[in-house]
Amino acid sequence: CKYCTVIICLLLLASFYFMYFLYVLLDYLHAQSLVMDKQCLLKYSVAIFLADYFKKHLHPKSSILQSATYWGAPIIWEKSLKISAKREEFEHTTVSVGLAVFAVGTYVKYLRKFIDSAEKYFMTGQFVTYYILTDNLRAIPSVHLGVSRELKPFHVAEKPDWVYLSKIRMSLLSSVIRELIQKEVDYVFTMDVDQIFVNSVGPEILGELVATLHPEFYNKPPETYPYERTSVSKAFVDSSKGDYYYTSELYGGLCQEVYKLAHTCSQFIMQDMEIDFYAILFEESYLNKYLVYKKPTKVLSPEYSWPAIKETSVVVHFHELIWGSHFSQLLKQRI
Repeated sequence: CKYCTVIICLLLLASFYFMYFLYVLLDYLHAQSLVMDKQCLLKYSVAIFLADYFKKHLHPKSSILQSATYWGAPIIWEKSLKISAKREEFEHTTVSVGLAVFAVGTYVKYLRKFIDSAEKYFMTGQFVTYYILTDNLRAIPSVHLGVSRELKPFHVAEKPDWVYLSKIRMSLLSSVIRELIQKEVDYVFTMDVDQIFVNSVGPEILGELVATLHPEFYNKPPETYPYERTSVSKAFVDSSKGDYYYTSELYGGLCQEVYKLAHTCSQFIMQDMEIDFYAILFEESYLNKYLVYKKPTKVLSPEYSWPAIKETSVVVHFHELIWGSHFSQLLKQRI
């Protein structure tokens, strides 16, 4: 009968949403514990099926800009109306933000341009502290800083090579957050020093846990993401998992959340080093493993980390994605 059909449809719809709720709940509990092996058969039997469905239907590969992830985290684009609202909200409010960068070996040569561009574009009107992790304190250039902005050097190991630094960077970051940064600022972001800001980056990026979409893999299917697929590694991501791929060029958030991220990743790295293994894309692989299970609460668009060496760049208008060569529209680019 007609009513039976309606009732059956409603029951099916209710069952579907219940399964989705169960998937989200189990994924949250799994993320909180950060247990990485398949101990829960129910979680994986439900999650594998639903993850495939929702990634296909709520993670479209199209030219329409996504304004949010399927778990509700906003995706921040330069031309989004949310940016203007967020900047207006902080016009008469100040927050304290730390910007941690590594300037070791020859990379110290990028420090002056990095700080000069940050002084012009990063969190203008806010309290900003630059935490410079370096192996050569004397090489830090003298730079002019604005009001309510300061620079604090932090000494790290003597002249480590790039490969060694990539293995200990998460450990060093977690240490400096625990020992210094969390006592002084509310938020902390970390970036590579060989970058410059070319447009305003303000309070719109602030959030509990913030990650940036990788410009090489935005709008591509998850099966193309360069996750670590070697099962013995702590960076291992199963082929059924993964929503977005994030760059290690820029991430941050509340100090306690970034500390948890860096500390957990450093533990993963040390455990892999014990078996003489290191993930395919160094600390970025461990970062992405963490964010698979601990979803970011805010996601920055690829505009916030666009490589200048790419022949094309993103020019963003609200709900429109155009490929061109107008770097003046980008928020940040590689030197």
